Amino acid sequence: MGGDQSAEPGGSGARLDADDLPDGLLVADRDGRVVAFNRMAARLCRVPAASAIGRDFRDALPLTDSDGRDWWKFSDPYGGLRTRTRQPEQRLLLPDGREVLMAARYVRDRPAGELTRLVVTLRDCAPRERGERSRADLVSTVAHELRSPLTSVKGFTATVLARWDRLTERQKIFMLETVNADADRVTRLITELLSVSRIESGRLELRRAVVDLPGRVRKIIAGRVAAGDPADGFRLQVRGPLPELWLDADKIEQIMSNLLENAVRHGAGTVTVVIEPHEEGAAVTVRDEGTGIPPEAVPRVFRQFWRSRRRGGTGLGLFIVKGLIEAHGGAITVGRAPTGGAEFRFTMPAGTPEFA
Repeated sequence: MGGDQSAEPGGSGARLDADDLPDGLLVADRDGRVVAFNRMAARLCRVPAASAIGRDFRDALPLTDSDGRDWWKFSDPYGGLRTRTRQPEQRLLLPDGREVLMAARYVRDRPAGELTRLVVTLRDCAPRERGERSRADLVSTVAHELRSPLTSVKGFTATVLARWDRLTERQKIFMLETVNADADRVTRLITELLSVSRIESGRLELRRAVVDLPGRVRKIIAGRVAAGDPADGFRLQVRGPLPELWLDADKIEQIMSNLLENAVRHGAGTVTVVIEPHEEGAAVTVRDEGTGIPPEAVPRVFRQFWRSRRRGGTGLGLFIVKGLIEAHGGAITVGRAPTGGAEFRFTMPAGTPEFA
């Protein structure tokens, strides 16, 4: 490539090559001739860098807006207002119809002076579109999951208020229990959404304390049995003494609750939980006796909105599990259990107390 595409910051000895930049870069001189066109720009535009150097910037990078207008003629970098110093990021079209995100910097010889250099950056729209689709999926999922319990709560509440004196005690208890269960369902969904938001934004905070991991698992199993699951549907095995584990108790309960919920909902037979020492921490295995996860689906298990063929749930549980485990410094894998069902195994370092 031609032009000055590297710089040496004062005294650092390091050189910056435009080809190292993650975004596409085009630089045009005061005459509008391209003097820099890096590897990412060539890749996005599908134009060899060598053929772009020395050409008019409008020929090297033809862009149109959503209305089909020639963007460069419309924005007129060299002949427009001299007070402009930048062009905010815009979604524009390449000649083959692909979308890119373009932003520009107008470098002038003095304030409101002549344009001496046009610096254009380009980014692929695909990652942003995936993010937008993910957010749209999240909104759709939340709307779907909220509609059913809120409709139930509204219906039963209206009935109780309107017909209280005509309802039997049994009917009242049934309706109130249903409202309570639906309220719990909405609360769980809100908790999941908050967890997803914190995991994706990197704002997940851990409040570490010494945790009795087997005791926590026994508590969760007891809660499921009290809610109606058969007592013989769970088996807990603790193999060997565990080190002192400094973990976030609430996050550990969320991890185990999601894994047990997943095993009960999508598996079959007895759900076995094995807790054992692992290096300087612990390893936990949760397995069921169902049909397991198809090999082609394994890479997608921990993605947002993944659901088995039987569906059910929001599809956020395993994504949250992975995020919470990794926040502790652990790792999780999925495979086939000896009994043929799904087997989730995660490791958790012992951790240390953290003081704010």
